[in-house]
Amino acid sequence: MATHHHHRNQHDDERDDDITTETTPLLAASSSPVVPAGDPEDAKALIASTSSTSASSSSNPAPTSAPEQASFPKVQVLLLCYARLIEPIAFFSIFPYINEMVLRNGHGSIAESDMGFYSGLIESLFSLTQMLVMVPWGRAADRLGRKPVLVFSLLGVAVASSLFGMARTIWQMILFRCAAGVFAGSIVTVRAMISENAGRENQALAFSWFAVAGNLGIFIGPLLGGALADPARLYPRVFRGVWFFEEFPYALSSLVIGVIGLTAVITSALFVKETLPKEKPQPDGEVGAQVPRHRASTWDLLTAPGVGIVLYNYGHAMLLAFAYTAVVPVFWATAVDLGGLGFSPLQISLFMGLTGLSQAVWLLLVFPPLQRRLGTNGVMRLCGGAYPFFLGLMPLLTFTLRIHTSAGNTAFWILAPLLLSLGPGVSMAFTGVQLALNDVSPSHETLGMLNALALTLVSGLRSFSPALFASLFAVGVRNQYLSGYFVWVILFILAAGFTVSTRFLPETSEKQGETTGDRHEDGDDDLLQ
Repeated sequence: MATHHHHRNQHDDERDDDITTETTPLLAASSSPVVPAGDPEDAKALIASTSSTSASSSSNPAPTSAPEQASFPKVQVLLLCYARLIEPIAFFSIFPYINEMVLRNGHGSIAESDMGFYSGLIESLFSLTQMLVMVPWGRAADRLGRKPVLVFSLLGVAVASSLFGMARTIWQMILFRCAAGVFAGSIVTVRAMISENAGRENQALAFSWFAVAGNLGIFIGPLLGGALADPARLYPRVFRGVWFFEEFPYALSSLVIGVIGLTAVITSALFVKETLPKEKPQPDGEVGAQVPRHRASTWDLLTAPGVGIVLYNYGHAMLLAFAYTAVVPVFWATAVDLGGLGFSPLQISLFMGLTGLSQAVWLLLVFPPLQRRLGTNGVMRLCGGAYPFFLGLMPLLTFTLRIHTSAGNTAFWILAPLLLSLGPGVSMAFTGVQLALNDVSPSHETLGMLNALALTLVSGLRSFSPALFASLFAVGVRNQYLSGYFVWVILFILAAGFTVSTRFLPETSEKQGETTGDRHEDGDDDLLQ
């Protein structure tokens, strides 16, 4: 342990010399660690000092780093959360009008029954495009810096989103949508920069803000898209007779999204601070000499201790999220006797609002103190244990209505608000698995690449899972498999698998930090060999 503290203090001194404007960066994402070109033992010591600093700071903080850990860079985190808003706003803003836009741009060649296929194809290609570019963006952020990649990718999303509303053919819609997917660098860099700004002590709070920002974007995007699409028809007193908006009925919505994106470009360019550490001078102090970076391969990173199981849990958690998001709106709208809840559009809106509010409360008020008390792994296991109950109780809501009695109706209106208030607590798993990803990074400078790999996996899942699970629900309802509850049985089994997989999370995210540094040191040795 004495050696462990010696390395940490050495690292703190070096960091203070080179990064005077940052507050205790937890991890600086790079495709590989920065190592001296000389003695390999010095190389290992430098990398081990970095990871052991972040791993043990909460349990055994060094006296010199305590003031840094106590401070929370609110302004930087808020600016990054604002940048985070842009991707979900741009992604979800087209949902209210994309089917109508497909029919219009099909110019009579697309039947109404086929519009869902084309709109689904456009969204799948967007996610597939993101999947292909995540790793290159991660490497670019490691080599060029976080801030340039963040600003450039936000600018690309703003421009591509603005052009989407002016598409006149299906192929143009696909082109502009895929162009927006190409500029996915902000998703990778924002996560790494929040980690580097917040430090280990404040990660839970920072990523709670990050998650709420994403949910806010999911709420704002469809609201703006639906309110601003086809303004000549919705607001004839203002826009009727305006040639541009009659020829391009979806341009106003996309232009507004683009302007919002440009505001994030400006705030990020002017006020967000670079968090990628500078390369260190040579140990001999030679002026102008730079330390070459040791480039760990993708395979080295994937096979580092604990990385594989954390990435698996990341993908499993996201698969459950995508599946639930795809199924529940259709479930709410489907008739009771078929296996749904028979909600009106107003009831669906109210229940969606209740779910979003509940999720925000869990993430902002419950998750940070719970994570400090149980550790990241403890929260993940708690969510893993609750997930099957949350999904398994959904058919019970339908059953209370399906018996068509006053007692059943009363039971429903007691159970439904209760379940949709407590159940969204499982969303803490999405923030928890991000913290576990940060903790398992084998060295100080692999988090960017690790985030890129995780988001590549997520983009791949998002390209097919909504259509898959919505189809499974439709098949179950149409054929009354398991009385229409077929998809919930599948989701229950998937959730039970998540319960099991969270039991195998590595020690890097346990509450006790004594063994964390040792695990990181082992991982660094593997990467250096």
